[in-house]
Amino acid sequence: MSTPTRTPTGAPAHLTGPGSGGVGDDAQRPDGVLKVRGEFAYGSDLWMEDMLWGVTLRSPHPYARILAVDTSAATQLPGVHAVLTAEDVPGEKVYGLELADQPVLAVDVVRYQGEPVALVAADHPDTARRAAALIRVDYEVWEPVTDARAALGHPTRDALHESDAEVTELSRESAHLHPEGNLVRHLKVRTGDPEPTADVVVVGEYEVGMQDQAFLGPESGLAVPADDGGVELYVATQWLHVDQRQICSALALPPEQVRLTLAGVGGAFGGREDLSMHVHACLLALRTGKPVKMSYNREESFFGHVHRHPATMRYEHGATRDGQLVYVKASIWFDGGAYASSTPAVVGNGGTMGIGPYVVPNVHVDCYGAYTNNPPCGAMRGFGSVQTAFAYESQMDALAVELGMDPVELRCRNAMEQGSTTPTGQVIDSPAPVAELLRRLEAMPLPSTGDGALDLRDMPGGVSNTTHGEGVRRGVGYAVAYKNVAFSEGYDDYSTARVRLEVIGGEPTATVHTAAAEVGQGLVTVEQQIARTELGVEQVTVHPKDTTVGSAGSTSASRQTYVTGGAVKAACEAVRAELLARAELLVGRPVPDLRLAGGQVVSDTEEVAVPLVDLLGDEAVEQTVQWRHRPTEAIDPETGQGFAHVQYAFSAHRAVVDVDTELGLVKVVEMACTQDVGKAINPQAVVGQIQGGTAQGLGLAVMEEILIRDGKVVNPSFTDYLIPTILDMPPMRVEVLEYADPHAPYGLRGVGEAPNISSGPAVLAAIRAATGLPLARVPVRPEHLTGTC
Repeated sequence: MSTPTRTPTGAPAHLTGPGSGGVGDDAQRPDGVLKVRGEFAYGSDLWMEDMLWGVTLRSPHPYARILAVDTSAATQLPGVHAVLTAEDVPGEKVYGLELADQPVLAVDVVRYQGEPVALVAADHPDTARRAAALIRVDYEVWEPVTDARAALGHPTRDALHESDAEVTELSRESAHLHPEGNLVRHLKVRTGDPEPTADVVVVGEYEVGMQDQAFLGPESGLAVPADDGGVELYVATQWLHVDQRQICSALALPPEQVRLTLAGVGGAFGGREDLSMHVHACLLALRTGKPVKMSYNREESFFGHVHRHPATMRYEHGATRDGQLVYVKASIWFDGGAYASSTPAVVGNGGTMGIGPYVVPNVHVDCYGAYTNNPPCGAMRGFGSVQTAFAYESQMDALAVELGMDPVELRCRNAMEQGSTTPTGQVIDSPAPVAELLRRLEAMPLPSTGDGALDLRDMPGGVSNTTHGEGVRRGVGYAVAYKNVAFSEGYDDYSTARVRLEVIGGEPTATVHTAAAEVGQGLVTVEQQIARTELGVEQVTVHPKDTTVGSAGSTSASRQTYVTGGAVKAACEAVRAELLARAELLVGRPVPDLRLAGGQVVSDTEEVAVPLVDLLGDEAVEQTVQWRHRPTEAIDPETGQGFAHVQYAFSAHRAVVDVDTELGLVKVVEMACTQDVGKAINPQAVVGQIQGGTAQGLGLAVMEEILIRDGKVVNPSFTDYLIPTILDMPPMRVEVLEYADPHAPYGLRGVGEAPNISSGPAVLAAIRAATGLPLARVPVRPEHLTGTC
C-alpha cells in the first residue's frame, strides 16, 4: 500500500496508556495527560512545510439560481494555485450520508445560505480569502421555503391535526427543492384501535428550536497527494469509511487510492458524521500536487456542519381516570433543511420512540422529515428522540395535572419493564427499570433552600444585582426517556478489530487497531480495558485510527462501546484461543481451565504457569475479527411494526430550578440523574458522559438555539449562540444502575445519548412547576416567562 512521502506534523501516533485498569475499573485515558497539558494535536494543528491553504466561497442566499461564475480575478492574484468550481469535480457531483443529494460544489442552484460554490488554494490563508472574495457569482434570488409543514403542503399550526385525506386535500403548490419533492420520509406507527376513546384527554402542540453541536474544534483537515495518484486525508471526523466512500465517488478514485487517518477531534456530537471540507481539500491537493490544509473559523463552522432538527409536534394523550394510558396520537414534523443527511434515520427514531418509555395499547403516530431552505440538519446526540421527549413528557405532566395525580406516580404506573411491548411490536427482552429510575430519583434529598442569609450568587441573575429574592419561585420537575443503541431498522451494523500480541521491550504488549473514531468519549480507553481483561496483559497500545483496517461504523448512536467493544473482545478471544492452544502443546496435554492473567498462561487446578514472553518468543499472534450485534429488521411501512432496535438505554432526571417570574430569568439549582448502563466498563467515564449529556439537554431547554430569519442564520458565533458554561451547570447527583443486557458484550448498554434526552424535559417541567405556565416551546426565553410573548 502506498504511503505519503512525508507525515504531517500533528498526525496521530500510537497511544500507550498508563498501563492499568481492566473492564469495570476507572482506567486513566491514554490521551488524557496530553490534553490536559495542551500537548494533544487536533486537526487544526496539522502542518506541512510547503502546504497550501484552502478556502471555500459560500452562497449568501438560502435559495437562488446560479447564473454565472467568474473566477478570472481570483486566479490572477499572486500566490493563488487553484480556483475550482463544480465543473472541476471529476466524479459524482453529489454525495450524502444516506441519500446522495448534496452537491460537492453548487451546480445550478444553491439551496441554503452557506452552500459551497467555489474553492481556492493559495500559499497563505489571507491570500486564499482575498481570492475567494474576488470570485464573482451572479444569482437569481428566489423566495426560500422555511417551514417544514408548508414545504409538505400540510396545514399550519392553526389546523395541524387533520386526517390523511384532509392533509392530501390541503396540499398546495410548493416549490420543489428536489426533483422528488420536499418529503424526505414519512414514518407511520399504527397499533391497536384506530379510534380509541378515553375518560381524560389532553392535547398539546410543541416546538423545539435548532440546536448546534457546539464542539470546540472547528472542521479541519489536511489532504496530501500520494505517489500513486491518490490522496491521504488526515481529518477530524466520526466515520472514516463512509467518508472514504463518498470521497471516492466524488474523486472517481478507488478506495485503495483514498486513505483516511483520524486527526485529533475536538468534539463531535453528530456534527462530524457528514462531509465538510473532506472532498474540497482532496480536490485542491490533487489539482495543485501539494498538501492542502483547510480549517474553518467559528462562523464558517456554523455553516459547515449539520445541526439538530427543529421540530413541531402535536400530541393527544388519552387515559382512564385512574391514570392508565389508553392511547397516544402524534404528528411530528422534522425540518431537515436543504439536504437529507441523517433525516431518514432521525424520522425513524422520532417516530418509533416518539411516545416515550410507556406502555400504550393504542398508538397512531405520523412522523415527517421535510426539505426546506434552512441549513441542513442531521445527527446530534439524542438523534430524533430529544425533540419528541419534550413533547411526550410535557404531555405526561399535563395529564397528571388533569388527573390530580403526582407526575412521578403517573409515569411509574405506565412505565415499560422487561417483557413490555413497544409501539413497533418489539418485546423488550432485557431489563427496563423505568419505574425504579424514577423512584430512586424521588428518594434523593432535595437541595436546601438556604439558612435565611441571602447570597445574590444563588439567585437567578443575582450576580448582576437584579434581584434580592422577590419574585423568585422554586420548581421541581421529573422526566424519563429511552433511546435506541446502535444502528437500527435492518442496517448491517458491524465493527472490525485487529488485535496483535507480541513481546516488546521484554514485555507482552497488545496493539488494538480499529477505525472507530475517538471523539473525546473515551473509546481508546475502553479498547485498552477490554484487551487487558481478555489477554491478561498490562501494556496495550491503540493504533492510530485509519482506513487500513475494516470499517468500525460511526461513532454515533451510543454504539462504539457495544459494537467496537464487541469486536475488540472477539478479536482478543481469538488471540487468546491461539495462545492457549500453543500452551497445551507446550505442556503436552489438554488443561481444562487455562486462562491468561498477569502476563502468563495459568491454571488454578493444575498449577500451570507459562509466561507469555516465553510462549510468544519472537513471533506475534494477530487476529482480525468483524463483529455484529444481533440483527434488526426494517419496519412495515404502513404499520411501523418490526424488531427495529437492538437495544434500549433508559435514563431519568430530576431538575430543581429557581425562576425570577418578574424578569424571566432561570437558574438551575441542581440536576440529578439515574441511568441503567448494564455494565459500567469505565465508571468514571460513564459519569462524565452522563454529566455532559445533561449539560447539552439543559442548554437546549433554556438557552441554545440557532436563530433563522428567512432562511438566514443570524447568530453564527459563540457570542450570540449561547451554551452552558461552568457557571450555568449546577451541582449534580448521579446514580448508575447495572442491570446486564444478556445480548450485549459484558451486559453493557450505550450511555452517551440517553441523559441528553431526559435532562431538558426535566428542566422544562421544573420551570413549569415554578411558574404555572404551560411552556410549549424550547428553549424557554425570558419573554415566555413574563407574558410579553
